[in-house]
Order: sequence, then structure tokens, then C-alpha cells
Amino acid sequence: MARERNLDLVEVAPNANPPVCRILDYGKFKYEQAKKEREAHKHQKQVMLREVRFKPKIGAHDIDFKTKVVKKLLEGGDKVKVSVMFRGREITHPEIGRELLNRVSANLKDAAVVERQPSMEGRFMNMYLAPVPVKVAAKPKAPRTPKPEHTGAASVDGTGAMAVALQAAGVEPEAVVTPAASIEPEAVVTAPEPASAEG
Repeated sequence: MARERNLDLVEVAPNANPPVCRILDYGKFKYEQAKKEREAHKHQKQVMLREVRFKPKIGAHDIDFKTKVVKKLLEGGDKVKVSVMFRGREITHPEIGRELLNRVSANLKDAAVVERQPSMEGRFMNMYLAPVPVKVAAKPKAPRTPKPEHTGAASVDGTGAMAVALQAAGVEPEAVVTPAASIEPEAVVTAPEPASAEG
């Protein structure tokens, strides 16, 4: 059959009993699969670890500027390693670096989660920040609008709104057709009870 149609016979489920095969154009099938994989990779965000370095003698304006850079990287979905680099005798005052990192984390408390607290690694004091996980907000329910009150005769069978509208149009209410949902079934059919094991 595959040869007659100039197509390929492809085994799609070899472990099934009996194995399942499909008649298809194998080249086109491989192309479609590769296309789907490329589309899936497009929507994936690769999380990268970025680094922003500070020095103990940094000015207040520079701290604010670099904090904005860190925030921008976090909003882009990347993790950020915030480092304070000590040179020479600066290493004898690690508390300055710790204060600086705590200040940065305090400024970014809305945009970042501290993954790892400040710690010394050689001549660097490092702190790792990750973006705040985004919570998917549930859609707010639409407020229920109260049904308008109808004036005029309402039929007992639940078609009052229809009867009022037809009366306004000049049609007699007797001509109103009852909706199928409100029709009572004439007889309820029940399944016969299974015979007991004793009888």
C-alpha cells in the first residue's frame, strides 16, 4: 500500500502488540518534528547567572545605578551574583561589604529573593539573587448582574420573560412554546434490580 502511494511505511509503536505502523511521507514527518522542537525551544527561557561587581569605596549614586542594573537583569529572568571585590587592606573590613550587599538586597526586596546570603570567597564577598516567582493570578469572576424585574403576566412554566416580550409584540401568551428543559418526563424508566445470590 505504501509503495502504491509512493509513501513510506513507518513503525510508530514498536512495543505494541501487534506493532503499529503508519503510511506517511517520512521526510515531511521529520521536518514537522524538527519544526515543533524549534518552536518549543523558542518559548523556553534559558536562566543565566549574571554578575554585578561593587567595590567597598563605591559612592551612593553608583550603588543606586548598579542596583537598577541588577533589577533589570532580574526582570529579564536571570539570576544575579552580586559581588564586592576587596583590594589590598580593604579585606580587613568585611563588614563594609556585608552592609553594602544588605543595602542592595533591601532595595530589591520586591524584585528579588536572596538565594544565598553574603559569604566570603577569597577576595570576594558574594550574594546570589533570584527573581521573585511570578504567581499566575486567577481571573476575577465577573459580578453577577441581577435579572431585571418583569412587569406583566409571567407564565408558570418559566417562560415569563418570553411571554412578556411576546405580549409587548402583540402576540397572545397562549402561543408561547414551553422550552424542552421544562417538560416533565411522562415515565421514568428504571433498570430491573439484579437477582439476589440467595434466590
